[in-house]
Amino acid sequence: MSGTGTGEELGVQAARTRALALLRIRSRATAAALLPAAVAVVLLVAAAQGRIGGSGWDTARWVVTACAVVVLLGAAAVSVAIVRARPAVSPTVPLTEQAAPDLYRLVRDLADRLGVPAPSAIALTPDCDSWLEDRTHPSAQPAGNAAGARWSAASGGRRRRVQAAPVLVIGSPFLWWMRVAELRAVLAPVVAGTGPSAHPDIAAARRFVRGLDGAVADAAAPAPGPLAKLRRLPRVFVGWIARLLLRSCRGHAAAMERGVAAAASERAQAVDYGLRIAAQEQVGLAYAGWDRLLTRVALPAWRMGRWPSRLDAGVVSALTELSRRDRLAEGFASRLGERPACDLLEEPGAADEAASLLAARLFHGGPAEAGPDWSPVDWQQYPDEVVDRKWRAEAARLLRVLDAVGVPPAPTAEGLSEASVGATEAGSVGAARAARARSADPVAVPTLARVVEHLAGPGGRGEELAAGISAAVAREEAAAPQHLPTGSPPGAAGDPGGDDMLDFWGPAPLPLFPLQPPRTGTELLADHVAAMVCCAAVDTAGATPGLDWLDGPALLVDGERRADLGSPVLSLVEDGDAGPLRSWLASVGVRTDKPVRLV
Repeated sequence: MSGTGTGEELGVQAARTRALALLRIRSRATAAALLPAAVAVVLLVAAAQGRIGGSGWDTARWVVTACAVVVLLGAAAVSVAIVRARPAVSPTVPLTEQAAPDLYRLVRDLADRLGVPAPSAIALTPDCDSWLEDRTHPSAQPAGNAAGARWSAASGGRRRRVQAAPVLVIGSPFLWWMRVAELRAVLAPVVAGTGPSAHPDIAAARRFVRGLDGAVADAAAPAPGPLAKLRRLPRVFVGWIARLLLRSCRGHAAAMERGVAAAASERAQAVDYGLRIAAQEQVGLAYAGWDRLLTRVALPAWRMGRWPSRLDAGVVSALTELSRRDRLAEGFASRLGERPACDLLEEPGAADEAASLLAARLFHGGPAEAGPDWSPVDWQQYPDEVVDRKWRAEAARLLRVLDAVGVPPAPTAEGLSEASVGATEAGSVGAARAARARSADPVAVPTLARVVEHLAGPGGRGEELAAGISAAVAREEAAAPQHLPTGSPPGAAGDPGGDDMLDFWGPAPLPLFPLQPPRTGTELLADHVAAMVCCAAVDTAGATPGLDWLDGPALLVDGERRADLGSPVLSLVEDGDAGPLRSWLASVGVRTDKPVRLV
């Protein structure tokens, strides 16, 4: 314990030293702004006492006085901008004590064991991380909260900064994947950070750095109104000063945060240290499962205008599937018999839905409330509502592009049958040719054969098709409405009607954090051809759409997932070789000449 206490004291001392360095930078900036005024006062006093005189001293006195007034006005403008700047606030789902009394009790007991102040509130974030966040700034206090209702009569009804401990932000996947003991062990070093955060010097240094960061962000925002260019000039000046100060603070601020983290880690060693080592493995596993769930499972649904309402519950299924496939993850699923941390919530389903909607808005974009074009979907409905619709929408887009580039339709099985009957009745080769011509003449029928023959034929125009699909996708995305971070989304359980946390990010269009870079034309073409193949398999071979927790939309043949479609499709798209795909289609029993049902 003595070693732990010594390490903690060293961490706090290092953090306080860096905090004092940051405060000295603030003091030096203040002194530099006051220096011309001090020189002007000296000259004015000396002139009043008759110690200096003459035209030269009079000119110097008035020049210095004018310079001092300009510098003081500029310094006042910068100071006001830094004080009033809205610091960055992480988008989270607020979790009231009524919605999670057991979780609040766990955190408070943990703070008591660590000997630090308890966090003032708890919030959930759709990410695999946990941290403390200072939300004492007036702009970070929702109007419905008790802290936000503390008004100052002397300030004319304006909200002031409140004195409160930081807010504990917990990654929502942790609550569903981790057990209660594991969550307590993982949160111990985070909660221990409230101790150094309460130090006056460290708190003041953090406020200073956050104010500079907020001033830089405000200066970069466009100025509204008809005189935007003129109003932007003061912002440019304030932003330049704030960036200059922020660059000088960068090293000290990073070292201060490292000292705070070191002190918190040392203090947390007294609580569940052995269990924390094992729980850290679950953190990495949860991050891998969450990333896979978002990019492979949730993203296709978001693109279809549906958002899975139980993402956190899906993490458990995804990681359980991972433990079944990966020998390195064996034994992780055996923990599921213990009490999950989501039992600490009164209504886990409501919290999961709110976190899932926030994840959809952050990583893809979308309105704050459900609607006809933006509705939740359960995991049981996912294969029919998302996978099947996705395949058929992409197949329809592929066929539209084929029509646009002038690809002739392929004869259908019905057309060829009619041609043969006509030839038999007419008894001549000419009648058969005429019947075949009539069968190929009508409007193009959606068949897989048309796509395969175009890509595999001589001089196949795969590049032209890929460019057409890319243009079609770009037009659809441009036509889609851009959603701004405004409105009132469904709050967390126990906090309905709360302010939209995305309002703090300004009027920037969503998504704030896109999951994937734009797909290339070849990738889009391969996805659309695979979708066409899956539609044909469902319509002609009795296959069914399914959901794979790690890979997203899946094609099920006789109840088993067929994961070997990607390579034959790439051979067709990139090399024009239809042999592997034809073999695959024959093994499944897909009829390429049969019409495919589209959206």
